[in-house]
Amino acid sequence: MHDADNTLTSPLPGAPSAGPPILALTVLWHPDPDRVGAQYLEPDARAVVELGRFLPLFARQGEDGLGLGHGGVSRLPVRIAREPGGGLSLAPPDSRMAVEVNGVEIDRPVVLDAAQLENGVVLGLGRAILLCIHWTDRLPRDNPVPGLLGVSSGAIKVRELIRAVASTEMPVLLLGETGTGKEVAARAIHALGRRAGAPFVAVNMAVMNEGLAAAELFGAARGAYTGAQSARGGLFAEADGATLFLDEIGNTPANVQPMLLRVLETGQYRALGAETDRRSSARVIAATDQDLNDEDFNQALLRRLERFVIVLPALRARREDIGVLLLHYLAQARETHGLAPPLPFAFVSACANYDWPGNVRQLAHVLGRALLEWQAGQEPVFEAFVKVRRATPAAPAAQSAAPVKRRALGEFDEEAILAALHNNGWRIQGAAGELGISRPSMYKLIESHPAIRRPEDIGADELAATLENSGGDVERCAALLLTPVEALRRHLRGLGLLG
Repeated sequence: MHDADNTLTSPLPGAPSAGPPILALTVLWHPDPDRVGAQYLEPDARAVVELGRFLPLFARQGEDGLGLGHGGVSRLPVRIAREPGGGLSLAPPDSRMAVEVNGVEIDRPVVLDAAQLENGVVLGLGRAILLCIHWTDRLPRDNPVPGLLGVSSGAIKVRELIRAVASTEMPVLLLGETGTGKEVAARAIHALGRRAGAPFVAVNMAVMNEGLAAAELFGAARGAYTGAQSARGGLFAEADGATLFLDEIGNTPANVQPMLLRVLETGQYRALGAETDRRSSARVIAATDQDLNDEDFNQALLRRLERFVIVLPALRARREDIGVLLLHYLAQARETHGLAPPLPFAFVSACANYDWPGNVRQLAHVLGRALLEWQAGQEPVFEAFVKVRRATPAAPAAQSAAPVKRRALGEFDEEAILAALHNNGWRIQGAAGELGISRPSMYKLIESHPAIRRPEDIGADELAATLENSGGDVERCAALLLTPVEALRRHLRGLGLLG
């Protein structure tokens, strides 16, 4: 609980209305990256959403709407309707399109209750597109804030709060689990405020030496303590006229907390061993993942810090943002390391259905490790990077008894096989996972496909020319030649065309 007399919770532009929440469908993943993050909103509580290849229309803020438009999505619609008690019913079409709910394939109607919808339900269509079904209480708004991405209600609210407080001089308290982006938010407040041209001074209170914490923050006169052979200014002096970010504020030593309270209240502090007070106009932004409402933390200091509070939501509470974040980190990888391979559908689906206890930071680290394996020619397995814990909104009980569709190899059309290989960088294991078949079955489909070539059947001159045109990128070369990348890499090495 925060002190309502001292905590600012003023209404903001775009704030939620008093009406019922809006049903939202967000494109979490799409073969066309430009479609990721587009949304369809259905405010009519009585409406039935018919979700197919061409309708409804998904759009970003200020853009025209488009249907999903992918050949893997059936023209016959998935029907989504509201149920009493805040749930939804979902009925797959009578078609060969694979329909997955939270990573589990269904072939009959299911009911999603309110608890399952709380953090978003992941709907997979045709093993090519992922949507997040969720509630929203805010309309999309073009309000970019440096480093804070997302189309979710939580992301929109955080950006609004940051802009609201950035132009003030108030202290700000950022709350949120580890990895939710508290320092990113602090830097955004600084960048959008009046002190943007001044330094952003950051310190982690958890790693500060307890005996020297006061000297680190407030400075010390010469001889104030053993080893103080010269005077030191301290962080409040360094951040005078600037911004001071106190990360892990909950770990502040008890003897320092009253000193922090005084400087926040009066702007005055006294360096260790000094005879007179000094002044600092540093703007303080603090952050923690701890509950500060206990006797171990100075409650008067907490009241001063929480004049304005921003809570950073956990990633599992804004699951619809995962695709936008993945694209952002892929773009960073391309800028840093060159081309990054396209992500297989199965890998993205696993990302979308994971709870991410380490939040956005963990997502970035997992993707970075996966990209390294791809660059090394290995097929990354999502479960190898995380302790598997499926999404909180688990597949509904009604579907657990539903048998998973098993398709005969003859049911796969040639276009779907090529699409699966293309989506997975022409890797056999990834394509097999996308089609829901075993690796040996995938080999059989490849052998019988008239367009897919064996590397051994391609002339050395064509191989060399295509590899050169691909800039030495074997995956791009495989896509151009329509041949599996692992076999192509082995064959190129055998011919001496690849080191």
